[in-house]
Amino acid sequence: MSDDIKKPLGTNIPMPKELMGKQFYTQEEMVMKSAKLDKLFFGIPLESTLQENRVPLVPASVATLVAQGHQVIIERGAGLKAHFSDRDYAEAGAEIAENREQVYKAAVILKAAPPTNEEIELMFANQILISPLQMPTLNATYFHKLRQKRVLALAMEYIKDESDTFPLVSIMSEMAGIEAMLTAAELLSVNAGGNGVLLGGISGVPSAKVVILGAGVVAEYASRVAIGLGAELRIFDNDVYKLKRLQNQVGRQLYTSSLNPIYLQEELVSADVVIGAIHSKSGRTPVIVSEEMIQKMKPGAVIIDVSIDQGGCFATSEVTTLQSPSFIKYGVIHYCVPNITSRVPRTASMAISNILTPILLHAASAGGIESWLFNNPGLRHGVYTYNGYLCNAYLGERFDMKATNLDLIITSQG
Repeated sequence: MSDDIKKPLGTNIPMPKELMGKQFYTQEEMVMKSAKLDKLFFGIPLESTLQENRVPLVPASVATLVAQGHQVIIERGAGLKAHFSDRDYAEAGAEIAENREQVYKAAVILKAAPPTNEEIELMFANQILISPLQMPTLNATYFHKLRQKRVLALAMEYIKDESDTFPLVSIMSEMAGIEAMLTAAELLSVNAGGNGVLLGGISGVPSAKVVILGAGVVAEYASRVAIGLGAELRIFDNDVYKLKRLQNQVGRQLYTSSLNPIYLQEELVSADVVIGAIHSKSGRTPVIVSEEMIQKMKPGAVIIDVSIDQGGCFATSEVTTLQSPSFIKYGVIHYCVPNITSRVPRTASMAISNILTPILLHAASAGGIESWLFNNPGLRHGVYTYNGYLCNAYLGERFDMKATNLDLIITSQG
C-alpha cells in the first residue's frame, strides 16, 4: 500500500495552490441598484397674459407624477379655462394654492405662457422655469431679471428629443395648422371684414386660393384642411425635401415652389388666404413677405401668421391677442395670435402635458432636471438663462446682451 492510504483519518491532506485562491472564498451577493429618483416639486400658476387658456399639466399627468412621489401645487382656477376643475386636480393629488406666492415656492415652475415681470420677482436662485419663449412679447428687461434671479429657464419650443426634432413644436404645429385654416375660413366672411368668400369650392364657382409659406408640420395639417374643403393650394419652401415629404404625407400632387420672390408675388396678388408657417430652429423667423408685396394683395384677403411667436414672417405682422385677434393693414386682414392653439385649450393642454410629462419623469430618474442637462443635449438646447448667464446667441444679439455658450459654462463649473 502507498503511504497516502496508510495515513490516519483526520490527517490534513495538502491542497494544490491553484485551488486555494481568493476566487473560491465566499463572495458578497451583487445586487443591481436603480438610479436615485429625485423627488421634484412642481408649481403651476394661473395664467394672466395674452388671454392664455392653456395649462401645462392636465390632471392625468399630475396623477402620474404624484404616484412617482413628486409634489404638485397649482393655483386655484388655473385649469378652468381648459375645463379642468380644481377638484379634478385635487383628486389627482395636487395641492390647490390660494395665491401665486405659494406656487412660486416650488422648485420647478411650469407655465403655458412666459412669466410676467411681477412673477419673476417671486422667483429665487436656482429655481427652474419651463415655459414657451414668445419673443415678440418680451424685451431685454425680462432676460435681465431672470439673470439677476439666477433662474434656470428653458423654452419649451426649443427642447429637442432623441431624434433631434422639437416635440412640442411638432404637436402644437399640428393643431396650429388646423386652427389656422379654420380661422381663415371665418375671417373670409363679411361679418369678419372679409370678401364673403367660401374657403371651399362648390359646383360652378372657383375655389378660394390659399398660399402657404413653409412646408413643415403646420403646412401639412393646414393643407389637409384646405384640400378637404376644396380650396386651391400653393405651397412655398426652399427645402425641396420638405416639399416632397409634404406631398407624400398628403398623398397627392400639389403646386409647390421655392421661395422665389417673383413667383411668390404673382401668387400673393390673387390669394384669398396666406398662411405663414416658417419655423426657426433658434431665434427669429426670417421675413418672407415684404410690405410692398402686401400692398399689392387684394382687399379683404386674409393673412394668418402662425410664425408670430418667433417674430413673424410678414413685414406687417404685429402681435395680437385672442380678445382682439385681427387688424387690417393695406386692406388685408392680419391674424397674428402667438398662442393660436389657446382657442382650443383643452386639447392643447393635453398635448402639452403629453410632451412635458415624460421629460419630467426622465429628469427625476436622472437625479433632477439640472443633472439631466449634463447628459442630454436636446434639453440643453432649450436653456436660455443659466446661473446668471444668458445662453442663447440669438437673444444676446437681438437684445444687445452678452451670451455665453451653455456647454462652456457647465464645463467650467463642473
